[in-house]
Amino acid sequence: MKTPKRIQPLVDDGLVDEVISQLMSGKEATVYTVRCGDVIRCAKVYKEANKRSFKKAAQYQEGRKSRNSRRARAMEKGSKYGRNQQEEAWQNAEVDALYLLASAGVRVPEPYGCFDGVLLMELITDEHGDVASRLNDVVMDAEQAREDHEVVMVYIMRMLCAGVVHGDLSEFNVLVDEYGPVIIDLPQAVDAAANNNAKKMLERDVNNMTTYYGQFAPELLSSRYAQEMWSLYEKSELTPDTELTGSFKDNNKSANVDNVIEEIKAAYEEEQARLERIREAEQTD
Repeated sequence: MKTPKRIQPLVDDGLVDEVISQLMSGKEATVYTVRCGDVIRCAKVYKEANKRSFKKAAQYQEGRKSRNSRRARAMEKGSKYGRNQQEEAWQNAEVDALYLLASAGVRVPEPYGCFDGVLLMELITDEHGDVASRLNDVVMDAEQAREDHEVVMVYIMRMLCAGVVHGDLSEFNVLVDEYGPVIIDLPQAVDAAANNNAKKMLERDVNNMTTYYGQFAPELLSSRYAQEMWSLYEKSELTPDTELTGSFKDNNKSANVDNVIEEIKAAYEEEQARLERIREAEQTD
């Protein structure tokens, strides 16, 4: 096929030898299959901000820090330079997440670099060498659903241990090859510790995946993996080897209002006494 304008510089630089076909077009990018020497890979071409339909992008960018103070100020001010840097940060976030998660034991496509808004990465294929199916196109029995759901919960847990929440995980962002699920599409991945929406996003990711697998194994629908993970994470007790149960008991113990009021009064009286001592010391001087 004709080489897309955005991929042409990679062809000129010898990074890509041939664009074979368009694989898919989504809300944030268009993906092509390309030949790099003797290897077939993916080229993910990110759409420009004004053409991208990803909703509430600001929620996902919260907590992302730039090491360059000039760049950070420009991004905050929204200048042309700042907008360009913000776009670059959005694109590089996926590359960074792919490297980080692969090292954390999460199955993701292997990245080969991001060049001017084009991410080169591994093409996930099935046992026949064809492009792997998205999870939403896969039908399975209850046993397979339970097995794959457990694998995905472990991946989400390992992501959280690495400080990352996918933020947009669903059956449309998981591929399935002969070895099982592969997590894809990570430009919106958020910092679990720095983003105030991280808990809500984690719950949504888990619920999306559980709802999908639950149509084949309904008993999964009563599991509470997100609450279990986040509770352990907040207490710094979550590790990549934690054995999740899918169970979680809400803390319904009501606060003792009288005790709280007494503690507030005691703290107030202590502060007043401290201020009084300071005034007495000043008068003595």
